[in-house]
Amino acid sequence: MTAARLSAFVAAALAVVLLLTQLPGASAQPASAATARFVALAADVTAADGHRYGLTDDTGATMDAAQIVQAGSGTYLAVYHTMSADGRFHSAVATSADLLHWQRRHDFGAGSSQPALAADGRGGYVLAYEKDPRNHIAVRAYDDLDALLTGRAAHRFDAPRTLSACAEGTPAITAVHGDTVELTGHYRAGCDTDRQLTATLKHFTTWSAAPDHRLDRAVERYGTSGNIGDRDRVGLAGEPMVLIEGQRWRDDFGSWSAYAYDPASGRADRVPLRTRGGSTSFANPSATRITDPGGHRALLVSLFIPAEGAAPGEAGQLVYWREL
Repeated sequence: MTAARLSAFVAAALAVVLLLTQLPGASAQPASAATARFVALAADVTAADGHRYGLTDDTGATMDAAQIVQAGSGTYLAVYHTMSADGRFHSAVATSADLLHWQRRHDFGAGSSQPALAADGRGGYVLAYEKDPRNHIAVRAYDDLDALLTGRAAHRFDAPRTLSACAEGTPAITAVHGDTVELTGHYRAGCDTDRQLTATLKHFTTWSAAPDHRLDRAVERYGTSGNIGDRDRVGLAGEPMVLIEGQRWRDDFGSWSAYAYDPASGRADRVPLRTRGGSTSFANPSATRITDPGGHRALLVSLFIPAEGAAPGEAGQLVYWREL
């Protein structure tokens, strides 16, 4: 090999090495103890202590994008949406004693989707969802469990869109402090692609929202050029983490993945989910710590498996849990 060719070969090799080091991927070290714990517990669905694919309620309606919490009485509550016969999403709340069989209790109306629920610490609940037309975040407060299950809201607020002229939605409630509700959500950046926001609602009258570019960057590092959407906050190993979805390619529902994000470091780990059938796309992730039907402390995970990335028999809402 001539000196010129050798020099060209070395330059090409260096370029390849440089390119590989810049490709999106996980660090050798987990983002945090919490993200590592989540991956260890939740990545292998086949190791779950209980699970259900294609979750539906007692009316046969699909429980898409279900988020589950546990009431003080031990009853499990799920909020979710379903595409109804009128061609619109309807959000609903259902109750269960075993996480597998659900009784639909109340429909929050046409044009409501992506609901999220949180206890307010005073015996009541706060519900947030995306509402159309003019997709925006709606927040409702309920004085107690009975009021939630019958749809009797004590306070109502429909947030103005301040970050996007086209859409803001997919909310999650991170904290409720008296009359202050802290939320996250997404906004349609440039009326083109969903990106993350944080928001605060005070006294059900005053709303403020801001982009969360740090969270966006953590997921974009994996080559995510599509939407970055639904997310949920959970504590593990004594630390908080955020479970979030990212779409590798826009408009490709078979390219959704789940990531575990560490707010302290601003880094995220990809969650290498594995199902028995080998599904490849996972969206609308949520997680919470519960007491499972057997009385054990457990981590409950809820994921939507789009048909485009689903193995036979696995499409729709997946709920599973691992004992802690």
